[in-house]
Amino acid sequence: MLSLTQGALGLASGSLVGFSLGLVGGGGSILAVPLLIYLVGVADPHVAIGTSAIAVAANAAANLANHVRAGNVKWRCASVFALAGIAGAFLGSTLGKIIDGQKLLALFAIVMLVVGALMMKGRSGEGELSVRLNRENLPKLVAFGLVTGSLSGFFGIGGGFLIVPALIAATGMPILYAVGSSLLAVTAFGLTTAANYALSGLVDWSLAGLFIVGGVLGGLLGARSATSLAGRKGALNTVFAALIFAVAIYMLVRSLGLL
Repeated sequence: MLSLTQGALGLASGSLVGFSLGLVGGGGSILAVPLLIYLVGVADPHVAIGTSAIAVAANAAANLANHVRAGNVKWRCASVFALAGIAGAFLGSTLGKIIDGQKLLALFAIVMLVVGALMMKGRSGEGELSVRLNRENLPKLVAFGLVTGSLSGFFGIGGGFLIVPALIAATGMPILYAVGSSLLAVTAFGLTTAANYALSGLVDWSLAGLFIVGGVLGGLLGARSATSLAGRKGALNTVFAALIFAVAIYMLVRSLGLL
């Protein structure tokens, strides 16, 4: 049973994740697990991962709707990638459930360091506008989807920081299409991971609901702020990457028992 304080902190944490996603784009969901553990006070890392997976899927689905309206989703390529990744996400989340919680957090912290580094790299907007599913990119989409889905399921993260470059590498599509198409995969991977954890009773549904509500509210505020701060996008990415580095180091120290 959630306490009033935990509920308020869950709502605030969801708002922070949603705000960061709306403000700087991908990478925000990586903060969901550490916020649930170290701020909200979820004792079991596996419950934090299962619960965050629901929030990741909900955030991705909301953003996917926006990109669909803008025509930024390459459905055939995205569907092949997502279907292959669902199998990977199931396998990855099954393995994640049997790994010791503290070891899982240490590995998660290392992934966060990688995310922070990738956020500081510039992304090219060039690509093949007329890209479509064909015999050449089909096996690449399946292979990349399986690998990224496995990582997403194992750590309970959206994985957009891996999925976007994987879609570009497999098909040569422009970054805008890759971002839009990636959200179908993020939604699918998140739902698969959440369902697998839920089967083991490792999802706090009331907390997930508060986190999602907070994420919607924070996302709206973040999107509005992004418009006014568009000229400072590079600086915002750098600041947010620094935050991810700091949280990752803290998680690593805590999970290894050094603090």
